[in-house]
Amino acid sequence: MHDLEFTLTGLADAYAKGASPADVVAEVYRRIARVDDPGIFLLLREEADVKADAARLGAPDPSRPLWGVPFVVKDNIDVAGLPTTAACPAFAYVPDETAFVVERLQVAGAILIGKTNLDQFATGLNGTRTPYGAPKNAVDPLIVPGGSSSGSAVAVAHGLVAFSLGTDTAGSGRVPAALNNIVGLKPTLGALSTRGVVPACRSLDAVSIFALTVADAHAVYRVAAGYDAGDPYSRPVATPAPALPAPLTVAVPRIEGLEFAGDAAQRASFEAGIALLEEAGATCIPFDFAPLGEVAQMLYYGPWVAERQIVVEPVIARDPDAILPVIRDVVGVAQGQSAADAFRAQYRLRELARAMAPVLDAADILAVPSIPTFVSVADIEADPIGANSLLGIYTNFVNLLDLCGIAVPLPPRGDGRPGSMTLLAKAGHDGAAAAAAALLERAGSRTLGATPWPRPAPSVSTAPAPVAADEMELVVCGAHMSGLPLNGELTRLGGRILRKTATTPDYRFYALAGSPPRPGLVRQGDGQGGAIAVEVWALPSAAVGAFLAGIPAPLGLGTVRLADGTAPKGFLCEAVATETARDVTALGDWRAVVAKPVA
Repeated sequence: MHDLEFTLTGLADAYAKGASPADVVAEVYRRIARVDDPGIFLLLREEADVKADAARLGAPDPSRPLWGVPFVVKDNIDVAGLPTTAACPAFAYVPDETAFVVERLQVAGAILIGKTNLDQFATGLNGTRTPYGAPKNAVDPLIVPGGSSSGSAVAVAHGLVAFSLGTDTAGSGRVPAALNNIVGLKPTLGALSTRGVVPACRSLDAVSIFALTVADAHAVYRVAAGYDAGDPYSRPVATPAPALPAPLTVAVPRIEGLEFAGDAAQRASFEAGIALLEEAGATCIPFDFAPLGEVAQMLYYGPWVAERQIVVEPVIARDPDAILPVIRDVVGVAQGQSAADAFRAQYRLRELARAMAPVLDAADILAVPSIPTFVSVADIEADPIGANSLLGIYTNFVNLLDLCGIAVPLPPRGDGRPGSMTLLAKAGHDGAAAAAAALLERAGSRTLGATPWPRPAPSVSTAPAPVAADEMELVVCGAHMSGLPLNGELTRLGGRILRKTATTPDYRFYALAGSPPRPGLVRQGDGQGGAIAVEVWALPSAAVGAFLAGIPAPLGLGTVRLADGTAPKGFLCEAVATETARDVTALGDWRAVVAKPVA
């Protein structure tokens, strides 16, 4: 058991060969003793109690996808009967109910080992803001462990458990992953219930997942996700298998606009990560990072910090010394914020989101560094606020813009430190982000976390997932295509691109009269047209009606014959409308039509 890899695949293989959950639990506690870092756990359950849980699992059950898998949770997440401290002894309480998301994992067969350390009230990105003593970074103890989900990340990096739960408001599920050479998945807001989680910024909080591989992180995400009527911020989010848009378009910030704090190795690692995406066939398009940087500043220096004040205010009122001075300084920013400031910030956020909309509509994925550089424990001691803020440059904006993301290890940097890149996508596109992350995960040679275990062969498919039973294929040929102005109408409804292809060569293509012009696709018969470029999208069946309601005459839904031999539904035009239209069949692609001025 000593060399058993704590991945979902490794555990499944061990169980298939006769290991028992009790054996795995015993190995967990042996590893915890070997690592001997008292800063990881704020509560470690008694081994006998955990073995009793393991015995109650019964025989292996295919309907329980996490059967016998050990995990830990951050100690701002409730487990009935166990104290929740949020790293503040004066705040501690014992809940009667287990958090919704933890219950889902336990029902799926996962075995809870304990609760892990964190930056107090989840306020920090460095992992040292705790009165219990910080855990050591699993890769290099001179580096901060990353926060606020420090213990959860370090436990996974050491291979003590197969996965862990953290929370992520400003980057707490991604920064520790980057610093410890593991995967950190920050899901779409509301996909994982936050009922039973001590809020940081309640309107922006997400429960995050740490694992050693992309496949494991996304598999746990699919189990943990689920609509919770008891959580006002929960929302139903489809969780299909990871699916790579084809072809993949990645928006990449212009390198001259990025901050690496003089860390040439980090810059080179990021550029190498982009090259890996391009080698895998991705088209990379540049964009200006400045709007995202401004959004990032809003999280701690704008009115949203008042949400943190709401949580700590009762403790400050009765026992101000129970709150670490650095936490009081951070939440104290709220004292200078007014209701008018809150509205001004909301207006500016909308403006910046609008400025980023063309980038998000043109690309499937945004790629950013996970961190600008490595921060040492000494750096934090010398500058507790500034060094911490540096870690959030590429994470703080994500939840404010309702993006999902995943931090994925890259091959080691030139100096041997772990590389990491974060891939972001629009809400609901967690599967696309995971599939793109798998392209990076398979590169180079490295071990998992701080373990000696080699990176396994990729197990996440990077091919687009087939159309699900609750989806409908839809052919688009105009402004709804990727990167064009109306594409957002598809993506906002949960649409995902399946493939780019063309019609059979018997269609005529028109720019219909009006401003702006709209495309008209009309099948004429053999030899009387051309092959017209189209995209095939998968749209959730429940959203099809809402999409069709916005399509005006003379367009209607019909069968479109494609060069790949398929015949999905798509938008065709009534022939009568072509009498006043411009024939653009020779151009063959709506992008060419838009680019070519009318003669």
